[in-house]
Amino acid sequence: MAAKYIFVTGGVTSSLGKGIISASLAKLLQARGYSVTIQKFDPYINIDPGTLNPYEHGECFVTEDGAETDLDLGHYERFLNTATSQANNVTTGRIYYNVIMQEREGAYLGKTVQVVPHITDEIKRRMLLLGQTGEFDIVITEIGGCVGDIESLPFIEAVRQLRWDLGVHESCVIHLTLVPYLKAAGELKTKPTQHSVRDLSEAGVQPDILVCRSEYPIPTDLRKKIALFCNVTINSVIESLDAETIYDVPLLMRKEKLDERVMSKLKLTHKAEPNLDSWKEFLGRLKNPTAEVNIALVGKYVELPDAYKSIVESFIHAGAANECKVNIKWFQSENITDENVGALLRTMDGVLVAPGFGERGFRGKLEAIRYVRENNIPFFGICLGMQCAAVEFARNVLGLEGAASTEMDPATPHPVIDMMADQKEITQKGGTMRLGAYTCELKKGSKAYSIYGKPRISERHRHRYEFNNKYLAAFEEAGMMATGINPDTGLVEIIELQNHPWFVAAQYHPELKSTVLNPHPLFVKFVKAAIMKAAVNNAKSK
Repeated sequence: MAAKYIFVTGGVTSSLGKGIISASLAKLLQARGYSVTIQKFDPYINIDPGTLNPYEHGECFVTEDGAETDLDLGHYERFLNTATSQANNVTTGRIYYNVIMQEREGAYLGKTVQVVPHITDEIKRRMLLLGQTGEFDIVITEIGGCVGDIESLPFIEAVRQLRWDLGVHESCVIHLTLVPYLKAAGELKTKPTQHSVRDLSEAGVQPDILVCRSEYPIPTDLRKKIALFCNVTINSVIESLDAETIYDVPLLMRKEKLDERVMSKLKLTHKAEPNLDSWKEFLGRLKNPTAEVNIALVGKYVELPDAYKSIVESFIHAGAANECKVNIKWFQSENITDENVGALLRTMDGVLVAPGFGERGFRGKLEAIRYVRENNIPFFGICLGMQCAAVEFARNVLGLEGAASTEMDPATPHPVIDMMADQKEITQKGGTMRLGAYTCELKKGSKAYSIYGKPRISERHRHRYEFNNKYLAAFEEAGMMATGINPDTGLVEIIELQNHPWFVAAQYHPELKSTVLNPHPLFVKFVKAAIMKAAVNNAKSK
């Protein structure tokens, strides 16, 4: 059958959870046997989020094919357990760039290039792209931003046109809105929803289903009122209450029959009742832990946890796999010093040093790593965290004074971390890094090999600097082993410390591949090591 299209828009305010609703609906449809993918259209003018500060937009999620994308794609992958690609995230900047490049090449034959039809045609082309591959029964398109924003107008106009092009039962529009509770009045208010739907309708798009975010249950009389004023049937007014965890949302949406409403609108046959057994098992383990650990996350963007979204979710997956509650304790690396590191980290069951760019907080990360290395606390380094582990070892074990990464100190006498030779000539930011999936071969007998249980893995990267192999022999002689190597380039991917309970650092980003159904083995084993450390700590305190 030809692919069916679902468009998810949002109104009233941002951060209502369009990504989670989209992922939850996709999960329910996938559990019924349909092949589903989700794409995100972002209204900002950056070509991609690659050059955005994490404080602006949360983490930058990297796909298998090396696309730097919105963090919502992480939710899509974690819920669906299927990989996304460059085609799953499109920005206004990308749309305009494509149109301008075509104009420069003469593709428009001298015509005046306009928002309608040229920009909207390019948006429509990208909206249909995944559906035309033949791989998917259903394509869900999440439109970023809010209805009424100037930036969103071309996307809404493209949806209006597409609905005419596709035909009456080939598409469905879900509008996510807010039903706020006014404490002073003591009641829920529907007016913001009415205004939001009116704005969408004025743009020519009538929603089929309303998903109403609320902190309190929406009574039947209010649902009737919303249905009447917003031109939808009462059973298409879906309640979306605050959930204990985002992983509850698919089950809550199933209870509200969101998937059934969508299938009815799209005239889809009920292939089967959704099979959510493994999902429920995961939730059971997540909510009934038998152990508890405190893990320090040392980073420079800790004021905004969304900057480390995939790491946080990976700990949730790994915690459930171990039936363990993982308490993440956030530490701003700028605030860690030689004097306070012991007081801060002494009671931790594990320490993760997070990825990032730039010099800010670098010294604090080195102090944290020195402390956990010397005090046998389980350590996990990711990307810059791995590079910091190499620099700390070079300085404090090998005695290489001034050892550093050339990112932090271009004039360092000991560049144990250096830029790849083929990157040194590139000055333009964005897309100049080692991005996407690369192969890594693991050394037999190593901790990394035992964690993965196989000799060859593929992991995703996002970095410019690499371990400098000139120092490899000295490192290994002193007990810091390179146990994961890229077979094509010889670049070091994993280092681990001998004679330490658990000291593993990876150049790649394992958090990008952890999903509900496939928690990442590095996180699973790190949490397991933290549980063992917690048992020791508890015994000491008694």
